[in-house]
Amino acid sequence: MDSFPSLRTLKKVEVRQNLRFPERNDEDEQPLSPVARLFHQPGSNVYIVAIMGSKIKLQPDVIKPILIHALLKHPRFSSLQVKDKHSGELKWIPTKVDIENHVIVPELDPNMDGADEFVEDYLSNLSKTNIPNSKPLWDIHLLNVKTSEAEALIIYRIHHSIGDGMSLMALILAHSRQVSDPSVLPTLPGMNKKSNHLNCTGLGFVYILWNSLVAIFVFVLTAFFLKDTQTPLKGPAGVELKPRRFVRRTLNLQDFKSVKSALHCTINDVVLGVTQAGLSRYLNRRYGELQKYNGVTDQEKEKNYLPKNIRLRATFFFNLRASTKINVLVTDEGIEEQARMARFGNKIGYVILPFNIGIQADPLDYIRQAKAVIDRKKASLEPLFTYLFLKYFIKFFGIKAAGVICHNIFFNTTLWFSNVPGPQEEVSLYGHQMAFPACSCYGQPNALMIHVISYTDKITFVLSTDEDTIPDPYSLCDDLEESLKLIKAAVVPS
Repeated sequence: MDSFPSLRTLKKVEVRQNLRFPERNDEDEQPLSPVARLFHQPGSNVYIVAIMGSKIKLQPDVIKPILIHALLKHPRFSSLQVKDKHSGELKWIPTKVDIENHVIVPELDPNMDGADEFVEDYLSNLSKTNIPNSKPLWDIHLLNVKTSEAEALIIYRIHHSIGDGMSLMALILAHSRQVSDPSVLPTLPGMNKKSNHLNCTGLGFVYILWNSLVAIFVFVLTAFFLKDTQTPLKGPAGVELKPRRFVRRTLNLQDFKSVKSALHCTINDVVLGVTQAGLSRYLNRRYGELQKYNGVTDQEKEKNYLPKNIRLRATFFFNLRASTKINVLVTDEGIEEQARMARFGNKIGYVILPFNIGIQADPLDYIRQAKAVIDRKKASLEPLFTYLFLKYFIKFFGIKAAGVICHNIFFNTTLWFSNVPGPQEEVSLYGHQMAFPACSCYGQPNALMIHVISYTDKITFVLSTDEDTIPDPYSLCDDLEESLKLIKAAVVPS
């Protein structure tokens, strides 16, 4: 397999408009999948935002045509989503792609003061706009500005109807190489292994069936009337139309591994436990501030101000693909194989994941509780059920009715939660060594989304927040970091 050369040896690649490839017949003028259509319904018009930090300055004249050429290998990036005059269904229609309409390179002072704040505001402003349907629903922003973590940034904005986070991450990483060996693709944790979200060995069919029935019952209740408690984290109606603030906090992966080893659980269990602890700390402080505002002056640091029996749940997304293998071919001759091996789309299900909000005397209880909940979810058919339910609900009752059901489920819970594994090695993207990856979304009917992504020896929590509901997102980041410290200290005494 060809490797990516250094920037000095990269040549400009001619980007042909309206690229035609053998696999286009699979998608030309085909209707969007049911799940893709859902992302066009009111309250679910969701965009994925992926930020890649570069350790060197970008050279737009070099990187832009290579970047676009790589994306246009997949027909969804060179197709419009057009409503059929007869059926009313959205279809993929091939179109000419003007790269100048998709790649934005603003003129910036590379050494401006307050660069981190500028980038944060830039991302927030992106969330105020949608890409017009007159062109393919994606764009890329190249920011040559030095921040505290990177020399430059590549920002992808892609409508969720084009694909889910796992397929988009695979596409981006498919055009990267390991820094230590430029001839080798990056590897993801667990790549080439079968998905284990239904790994229930030894639990028995009855246990799986019971967990599935309970989950389906809660799913139906949530779709119609079962709402989460109105906490300072739950957004109001219409929150999906409001701009977002994107912030992140990077933590040491080894700390998660230390807790994992001590408690004989998974990294995902630790991530969920830390999230549960962080949300509890944040809400406790917000409720304490509310009491102070109402004239209650007893503000002890460790006092529990949380109301009893808070119902706080996340829509937790599961990848339903058989593997997380990165499939890529960097030559046009390999496109047919790429199409066969790396189908795009939204192959995701989700579960309604309850968080136990409270102040625990033993910090490790957050991990134990999270593990017990996620183990029940793994030992159920809930992710597959939600995927198939929406697919066939659309078939029999129509996209509008399904959109209402989907919106109710999302809005009646408190947050979205998602995680995508990142490369285990340092990687170079189009000749630019990556400093960090970060992914999130906007357009969802929740005031908070937490997305977790790993990269080499780090784990990053990326928060997408409505500023009116959560005016202090960095405080929530602090609570997540402090929770990890307390949990680690409980298993690895200093």
